[in-house]
Amino acid sequence: MAIFLSGKTRNSNEPKLDDLTPRQIVEELDKYVVGQGKAKRAVAIALRNRIRRQKLPPEIARDVLPKNILMIGSTGVGKTEIARRLARLADSPFIKIEASKFTEVGYVGRDVESMVRELTDIAVDMIKQKSFEDVKERAEQNIEEDILDALLPSSSSYTNDFEYDNNVDVIDSSAKPNLSRTREKLRKQLRNGELEDRVIEIETQDRSGRMIDFVGGQGMDDMGVNLGDMFGNLFPNKTVQRRMKISEARAYLIREEQEKLVDMEQITREAIDRTESSGIIFLDEIDKIAGSDMRSGGADVSREGVQRDLLPIVEGTTVNTRYGMVNTEHILFIAAGAFHVSKPSDLIPELQGRFPIRVELESLTLEDFKQILIQPKNSLIKQYQALLKTEDISLEFTENAISALAEMTEEINRNTEDIGARRLHTLLETLLEEISFKGSELENKNQVINDQYVKDKLEGLVEDQNLRQYIL
Repeated sequence: MAIFLSGKTRNSNEPKLDDLTPRQIVEELDKYVVGQGKAKRAVAIALRNRIRRQKLPPEIARDVLPKNILMIGSTGVGKTEIARRLARLADSPFIKIEASKFTEVGYVGRDVESMVRELTDIAVDMIKQKSFEDVKERAEQNIEEDILDALLPSSSSYTNDFEYDNNVDVIDSSAKPNLSRTREKLRKQLRNGELEDRVIEIETQDRSGRMIDFVGGQGMDDMGVNLGDMFGNLFPNKTVQRRMKISEARAYLIREEQEKLVDMEQITREAIDRTESSGIIFLDEIDKIAGSDMRSGGADVSREGVQRDLLPIVEGTTVNTRYGMVNTEHILFIAAGAFHVSKPSDLIPELQGRFPIRVELESLTLEDFKQILIQPKNSLIKQYQALLKTEDISLEFTENAISALAEMTEEINRNTEDIGARRLHTLLETLLEEISFKGSELENKNQVINDQYVKDKLEGLVEDQNLRQYIL
């Protein structure tokens, strides 16, 4: 499953990337990810080198290639979160994709080039959203006139017997000089939100049926076809009349006006440049395509084929996307895998060479689990506190309760499958199930979670997990 970060307007209080040193980048990552200092240092240096490269003369910059990173560590230790937060910090197009979903050329499945096409789609969406924000004020001004036109037709449409109802002055042909004054009166009411429930008729484009997706040969998946682009005026834009409240019509009209005001060709060019210069592809589960013995045949041959297909993408090649050709030379690839069964040396030598920086992430300790619960900006406890606060429920955890949760998480991970910090999701959801279920119906709005409450709710779960190891 591909996971991407949509483009968002950066907060003015957020630090500018050009001003951040590698040490400061690590400090920013520390706000969201506990521990894993080696991995943070590696990605911080890789990100800073990108900024340094952009300041070099073009003849040198083109030869400075990114140093791709291979993260080795079990699930739930923070590999994905580090890459995700790095991309958000850099405001870069980012995609997380599993290597196991690809197949060798000639087999049924997705080809490796599709991840570059998806990354380009994300970059286009990011630039488009930024462009929409830039023209939003102008679009709002334009649609205000459109709404006023729908409320008050132009003077040429008036006849001697025309009458405007709903508490607006009666207007006929002899009252045309007052038309402007009436329009300004409506404008004032519109800006004050007094006309939000008024029903008007608007004309919008019908977008259904214009895009088709098809399954073609290798390299054609996810491309899509725009009939309007292919056949020009053979399929003209179809417009439909809709009657709706002004509050609902505004969203339709603003979106269409923004699309008219932005230059899609410029957006496409900027998106391709952003993809090539600052795109980040997080290639997860790369250990799943590392066969232990490539000469044994069978599935291992397909795994080696996927690795060989990945090689030119990681080394640098040109991929055909719906927006144009995209060069992958300067895209940063971060690969990750647990490598429980296989090991990094099982990858083909050529692919190993394209990931020169290797960092091994450490297993989470008892202290790490405690910090994960309370330290990050978006920690699990803070999330549950915010959710329940919407129903006026105050949720408080004592230090003993946090210690008990961390100890149970470590015990279950040690005795069963080690899934790292993801185990905390299971325990916290079970712990707070009753409070979440009752919600606003709770008489006591101040809920204090102590160590005894944790033991009462979770001891049975711990024992059950231990028992399941011995029962088929």
